[in-house]
Amino acid sequence: MPDQLDARTTDRPRLPPGQILTAKWPVLHYGRVPRPDPARWTFRVFGEVERPIELSWAEFDALPKREVRCDIHCVTTWSRYDNLFLGVPVGLLLERAGVRPGATHALVHAEEEYTTNLPLADLARDANLIATHHDGAPLAPEHGGPARLVVPHLYFWKSAKWVRGIELMEGDWPGFWEQNGYHMRGDPWNEERYGRPDPARMRRGPRR
Repeated sequence: MPDQLDARTTDRPRLPPGQILTAKWPVLHYGRVPRPDPARWTFRVFGEVERPIELSWAEFDALPKREVRCDIHCVTTWSRYDNLFLGVPVGLLLERAGVRPGATHALVHAEEEYTTNLPLADLARDANLIATHHDGAPLAPEHGGPARLVVPHLYFWKSAKWVRGIELMEGDWPGFWEQNGYHMRGDPWNEERYGRPDPARMRRGPRR
């Protein structure tokens, strides 16, 4: 039985400013819907860590799971309440990899060379998962299956679909949408939707 956590906000208005509540779960993504082969699927934690890890699907799926009930908020202004995600806690993966003291941020890597960046303090929260299920069913490919990041307290583009790894870094670097005008952090309650990063901080590809 996985442990359970309720991440629905209670310390501020539940619906962030500028958002519209919906019962649907709109499908939004850039490019095609990947359908990775489980036999070749791997998940890495690397970069500024003591013990880089690389897991097969079977190894990943055998890790302890957590259920998180949360609201999600899209930068395109829709919000959906009371989602139930099941997956591997991000904190467990970071603990096993051993984050180095100098690490301050992460770049999350997904299929199709997609990336998104997060401060380590935002990534390491207890509610964050590499989720494999939503409302009791495996994640559909259109919603990021077989596994997606879930970071409920930030706009949902930060919860990258089809994740394949987390790169820990010293310093912040923009991901795909951040390079294309989205905010570097993405707090819904502060409406951190857009804002171009410093061009000097642009780079492509992971460090090996």
